[in-house]
Amino acid sequence: MKKSSGGNRPDHPNPIMKAKAIVFSGVRQIELSEVTLKPLSSTDVLVETWWSSISTGTEKMAWNGLIPSWPFIFPFIPGYETVGKIIQAGDHVNQSLIGKFAYVAGSFGYEGVNAAFGGASEYIVCPVEAITVLDNMANPQSGIALPLGATALHIVDLAHVKNKKVLVLGQGAVGILAAELAQLMGAKLVAVTEPNKKRLRLSTADLKVNPDTEDVAAALAGHEFDILIDSTGIMSAIETGLRFLKFQGSVILGGYYQRITIDYSQPFQKELSFIAAKQWAKGDLERVRELIAKHKLNAERIFTHQHRVEEKITDAYQQAFTDPDCLKMILLWKTGTEQEETTSPVTAQP
Repeated sequence: MKKSSGGNRPDHPNPIMKAKAIVFSGVRQIELSEVTLKPLSSTDVLVETWWSSISTGTEKMAWNGLIPSWPFIFPFIPGYETVGKIIQAGDHVNQSLIGKFAYVAGSFGYEGVNAAFGGASEYIVCPVEAITVLDNMANPQSGIALPLGATALHIVDLAHVKNKKVLVLGQGAVGILAAELAQLMGAKLVAVTEPNKKRLRLSTADLKVNPDTEDVAAALAGHEFDILIDSTGIMSAIETGLRFLKFQGSVILGGYYQRITIDYSQPFQKELSFIAAKQWAKGDLERVRELIAKHKLNAERIFTHQHRVEEKITDAYQQAFTDPDCLKMILLWKTGTEQEETTSPVTAQP
């Protein structure tokens, strides 16, 4: 593996080729390096990446060295939010897929470097069953939102929100999508709490509360919520939110928590149920794709920032990890007119 000066586009079947990829080489160390792809198998596709994104949850923890277990063993290629164009297909793959855009959840198709989960690469070799084709989307870049949208959809499914009052803590990318999906799935009322003014403006919630500038108890007065969805990971926020749940209400834990430490008195007195949402379920990626394609879910609202891969890639990750106004950083792998003609500029409109 070496520092990259650029990849080489494949021009013959099943090549063993090099590609530039983002590599986490150590704790808080990021490089744009040249890596070797594994040969294309008969059931694989080769995807040329156009856009990828940065996870401010899993990848931030890995960047800080907080997940010292496989597959997060340095050096590794991060990324599970990638959209690209299929440019080759194995012999046992439908050749009509070539030329179509697809969402890729990552790849282990590299030699000499780990993948966690390997989506941040100029070219990606992956099994055909690991892609979600986006040929019904007017703007294929929207496919970047599929994993977060599917995560939010799974949370809302677990919550059974129809005709229920729902309180969502935090309006990060997942929280914003969860609030919008709860409304779409028939919630009676959706309220959210979020201290960041820009994030709060992007939310579609019926009731928006800024705990830094408002009295939360006064703002939520008269409401007793059936469901509490947490997307903050902050124990003090969860404890405060429990005050507004009804007897035998439900709490959906929508993030990853290294440790749960909350006062047990409220769960005990109210007989609350706690449900952990791991990830999306089978079929959720396709459901979100259809909601976006039919303009029922405005997932693009979370695309607040963008950065070209070749321009100081460390800066993009540092901003994504530290800037509270950055909901979703889109990494641009293509340059020139192709990029401009395929997408509209990144905007963050409610």
